[in-house]
Order: sequence, then structure tokens, then C-alpha cells
Amino acid sequence: MDSQKEFSLRQAVLLGNPGTKRTDYFEQAAAFAKLPVLFVNWSGLDAWMQQAGGREWFLKIDPPLWQSCCLGELENLAESYRKQLDTLAHAAGKYQITFFNHPDSIKQLLDKRACKKKLQKAGLAVTQLLEKAVPQEPAAGWMQDKNQESCGQQETGTGKSESMQKLHTAGELLELMQESGVYQVFLKPVYGSGAAGVSALRWHPAKNRMVLYTCALEHPKHGLVNTKKLRCFTGRDEIMSLLESILQMDCVAERWHAKAQHQGYSYDLRAVVLDGSVEFLLGRLSRGPVTNLHLNNHPLSADELQIPPAVRAQIEELCARAAGCYPGLRCAGIDILLERGSLQPRIIEMNAQGDLIYQDIFHENRIYRRQAQIMAEWIKRA
Repeated sequence: MDSQKEFSLRQAVLLGNPGTKRTDYFEQAAAFAKLPVLFVNWSGLDAWMQQAGGREWFLKIDPPLWQSCCLGELENLAESYRKQLDTLAHAAGKYQITFFNHPDSIKQLLDKRACKKKLQKAGLAVTQLLEKAVPQEPAAGWMQDKNQESCGQQETGTGKSESMQKLHTAGELLELMQESGVYQVFLKPVYGSGAAGVSALRWHPAKNRMVLYTCALEHPKHGLVNTKKLRCFTGRDEIMSLLESILQMDCVAERWHAKAQHQGYSYDLRAVVLDGSVEFLLGRLSRGPVTNLHLNNHPLSADELQIPPAVRAQIEELCARAAGCYPGLRCAGIDILLERGSLQPRIIEMNAQGDLIYQDIFHENRIYRRQAQIMAEWIKRA
């Protein structure tokens, strides 16, 4: 086939939001790679799909913008996004679409609980998930298998199965902490990003003292909202009230592991993995328990952290294996904790759309340039 004709039949597409840093800097990277890119606004997705026949497409999906600060809306927003991703996945069967990250993989990684369990099942080191198991009597014959598949039950090896109980109240959380012997935990909404609703609780039962760090706050009209500012609460009644509100969302509870330190700061790492290799590694330093950079925490090149080569190699292997758990995933942001003392790496969570790193786009724009290069090579491939 004539290469010029082939080029005209193949088109790179960016599905996203106009005027955002994601869009602007990817388009800059595409221009550098001499890659023509068709931009499709999320609001115009249906119109684009109606005329998508007759060509081959390489589609990069950026997340839609969520404007609401109301945490009670998180699950509905996530459900709407999952439906949009389902629509895109089904379109691949109708049109010739290659996805940079497949919609099914993006959808799976929206669920923090399911992602953590998948990584655990693969034998990967992750931050410890705390859950209360409720024994279930086994069903008979094929119904047992059907129930386990549909309800997420797990075999215990005792002839019974276990259903993982969601936390609904502050009392249930404290009971779980006592049963687990873990008195420092993170709470995270199963569907959420940007530290929305993330809370860190430290409890001293013997001294009857609590400390809660969270960006969530009760608003008299809007209920629980994300303030994007980390606050510290020490009054038990206020903490218990906030926990009751936070746990109205579906939350995961995780052990608050002690993080490695650098010059008096605790830190974790954001790794951007591209085609199975760590393309970018950034330290996120904080005086508090939540390290998200938009909370005025401090970014630092991983090279300046002087991580031992053997630990860097462990991080590389851990990230490659985690990405390999999702075959439709070419790029992911993976948050890595290094345990204080041992520096053992553990995965905190994964994000299928965690490729926007300000410390990269404002300097080399390496991540988006590499993505654009991959798409350009696909378009020119004979």
C-alpha cells in the first residue's frame, strides 16, 4: 500500500478537555513528533463515533473534568464515567480503534479495592488492606461457584467462603482496627482521585486520643465536601462525626505504613510506567501523612533521594509486574511507598490516567513526547 495513502487512513485521536494542561502539553509533544492529532472534546464524543467508520484510529483517552466538590457525588460521577468507557470499549468492535489505554483497563483501575486485590493475588507487595471477613455457609453445587463469582466471595480453605464487609460506621472502623491490631489507618473512597475524601486516622485506645487528617469538611448545605486543604482534627466528637460522614461513601481502609524519610520529610514516589518501563520517577515529600503535590507538598527528583540501586531495581520490577496485570494498559501512574528502615517498596495504588506530571511537562515533557512517538510509529507502520 502506498505509504501516503496508508498515513491518510490512520489517525491519532486525543479524547479530552480543551484548554487543559493535559491537552496543551500532549499537543505540544505531538507537534514535536510531527504527529497530526484529531482532538475530540468529551462533549462531542457521540458525534465523532457516528462518523468514525472507514479509518483506523489510535485513541488516547484523558479523563473527563469533574467540577463538583461534593464527595457524596463521587460514586455517581464514577458510574457515569464507567458507562462512557463501556461505550468506547463496545465501539472498538464496530470501528477500527486501537486504544493507548483500553477503556476496560481504565475502568478496572477506577476501583481501588478491586485493583489492590488483583495486585495482592498476583503476589505483589502492596500497602495492607484492612477488611472484616464475614463467614458464609457454602451453597450447593454450581450455585456456590455462581455466588462466589457474582458477590466477590473468597474460599477460606475451611469449606466456607468469606464475604468482605464494607465499613458503614465509625464504630465498625474502630472495631476493625482493634481486631487487626492496627491503630493508624488511611481511609480512601473506592472511587476518587486527587486526595478527595482521603483521611488518615491515628488512634491511641489506652489514652483515648485520636488525630484525624483530612481534606473533607462538613458543609451546612452541601454535606461532605473536598476542600483541597489538609486539616488536622483532635477532638474525639468532631472526629467521630467526620468519620461517620466519610464512611457513608464506600471506602477502603489501609494500614498507615511508616514511610521513608529525606531531610526530615516523609516521602513516597509517583512512577509513570510506559510499555512496562518506568519512564519517570518523582518523590513527593510531606510533613504530614498525605503527599499529594496539589496540597502544597514538595516534589523532588528521585535521583536526589539517593535511593540505593538495588531498591531502584525492585521498584522497576514491581511497577513492570503491576502494569502486566492489566494487558490493555500501556501507561499508568503508580504510587510507591518505601517502608521506613527497610526501604521495601509497596504499591499504594495505581491510576490508569496518572501521566500528567507538572515537573515533567514544564521541563522536558518526556512522558507525552514518548506517547506521541509511540502513536506516530503506529501510524507510519507498514
